[in-house]
Amino acid sequence: MDRNTFTGLFLIMIILAGSVFFMKPSEEEIKKEQQLQDSIAQAKSPETKKTTDSLFAAQQGLEASTVDSTQMSGPFGGAKVGNEELISLENEFIKATISTKGGRVKSVEVKGEKDYLGKPLVLFGGDKNRFGLQFSTAGVNINTNDLYFRPQTKAPIIVKNTDSASLTMRLSYAENKYIDYIYSLKGNSHQLGFTIATKGMQDVVAPTETKLVLNWQADLPQKEKDMKDERNRSTAYFKEFDGDVNELSTTKDETKDLGKTDWVSFKQHYFSNVLIAKNGFSGGSLKVTTVNNDEIVKSFAANMSLDFNRQDVNTYPMSFYFGPNKFSILKDQGHDLEKQINMGWGPMKWINRFITLPVFNLLEGFNWNYGLIIFVLTVLLKLVLSPLTYKSYVSMAKMRVLKPEMDEIKAKVGEDNQTLLQQEYLKLYKQAGVNPMGGCIPMVLQMPFMIAFFFFFPNLFELRGESFLWMKDLSTYDSIINFPMIPVININHISLMCILMTCATLLSTWYNNMVSGATGQMKYIGYFMPLIFFFVLNSYPAGLNYYYFLSTCLTFVTQFFIRQSINDEKIHAMIQANKKRPESSKKSTFQKRMEDYMRQQQQAGKNKK
Repeated sequence: MDRNTFTGLFLIMIILAGSVFFMKPSEEEIKKEQQLQDSIAQAKSPETKKTTDSLFAAQQGLEASTVDSTQMSGPFGGAKVGNEELISLENEFIKATISTKGGRVKSVEVKGEKDYLGKPLVLFGGDKNRFGLQFSTAGVNINTNDLYFRPQTKAPIIVKNTDSASLTMRLSYAENKYIDYIYSLKGNSHQLGFTIATKGMQDVVAPTETKLVLNWQADLPQKEKDMKDERNRSTAYFKEFDGDVNELSTTKDETKDLGKTDWVSFKQHYFSNVLIAKNGFSGGSLKVTTVNNDEIVKSFAANMSLDFNRQDVNTYPMSFYFGPNKFSILKDQGHDLEKQINMGWGPMKWINRFITLPVFNLLEGFNWNYGLIIFVLTVLLKLVLSPLTYKSYVSMAKMRVLKPEMDEIKAKVGEDNQTLLQQEYLKLYKQAGVNPMGGCIPMVLQMPFMIAFFFFFPNLFELRGESFLWMKDLSTYDSIINFPMIPVININHISLMCILMTCATLLSTWYNNMVSGATGQMKYIGYFMPLIFFFVLNSYPAGLNYYYFLSTCLTFVTQFFIRQSINDEKIHAMIQANKKRPESSKKSTFQKRMEDYMRQQQQAGKNKK
């Protein structure tokens, strides 16, 4: 080690030793550090933490109190803070729960009914549903849904039979200035009376406003087994003032502006929530939305206008209907509420309204099982239509007897000249006295009755929850096999009654083809159509498939007995006798049209050449 290195290390050691000696803490500094560490340890103890939290909560409470004081200084300030209380109004049919927050109907239970899970059926409920008046005052927008009302009573109200009772919820602005929501309920009624009364509000509502807006929003939960079907049958309805009942789309979201309106309805498949204005709404808008929620069928919103007069007292009498979409019950409410039920279109609507429904109600009076009622209804329909069925089958028998002669004509004329071939066929029909459309016309006349039931049974509330044989609920499908959804064919189950209906249809098709001697494409189309209907009807109510199964079986039996009663030899003899008669100059409408068509085809062929 050289001299310079030794000198450097010696100096460094002297500096370090001096630092230790001169930077040593005094006794006073050691005591201060000890006190600091003791304070930190005490702060981490549970008792100290509890005290700190209490101080923080007190500070937060002081801030909230400052906010509440600020709110209470504005319009309806005293109603902006409060505790929610619930009061129930109940009779034999419904139980409505009224909340002091917003003074609104918070939930409604339809008594005696269950949802698809077997739970009490609640039409709607919860804080997401809103109901209140909207207006402005002193430059502030007011929504009474967010304010606290004062009830006249806090005890539950129960009425029965001819009894009635009322509940007043008051929203005060100042002395002799308030808004009352008056609810009234009678025994044995699905209607909840509702009246809005304003007192001394003529100077409170902004001078520029001539209307109050009544906002009503509700998310309606799933009640039926098939969510997809329930969504497809749920939408908003409204009745134009002195006009007809209309609806929004069932398959897409829609918003509609309304003119003067009698009522608006948030309708699900089998239940409705209707708000009826005795003097009508002066206008508004209606909206229906499908939300991304597996438990909510659809979301509904209505903003309805109420004319506001600058006077001391204004009253707006209204009523709610909370209940089933049963035709007889809706009709008893008046206001054409029964028009919410889809009875079909055109002639099907009138068949269901004036024939099917009265007969069904008559059979229902015998207190039979609904499976038996459907059976009797189907038998009665077949008896009424039996003359048309017989005529159709006789006409088909005539065509079957003529088939050998028609084959001879085809062999003679050939298939290349279709116009000449049809002319020869017409001559044969005319000589034999046979109408080739005679078998089709009676079938066409029967079609409206069969299609009418396609609308009738899926919308029939009476079938809801009713069982028959293995079918636990005739208002929905009777699945025997369930599996994950198959996207291409869009099914996740197999309905037993739909299988039976399809098998019966295939058997009937086979029999008809055998009897009529159908060949070619017509033969295979007859087998293809029942398979298509299987996928269409697989998710439809078991009651509808049960009807189609019975109808097919009865048609098969009817055709079998008619076939046994018809003698082809007698028909052939009758046709031969008709051929020997002098030709009549009188022609049927069908013959005239066919001859005109043939002449046009011949002329078109000549022009082409």
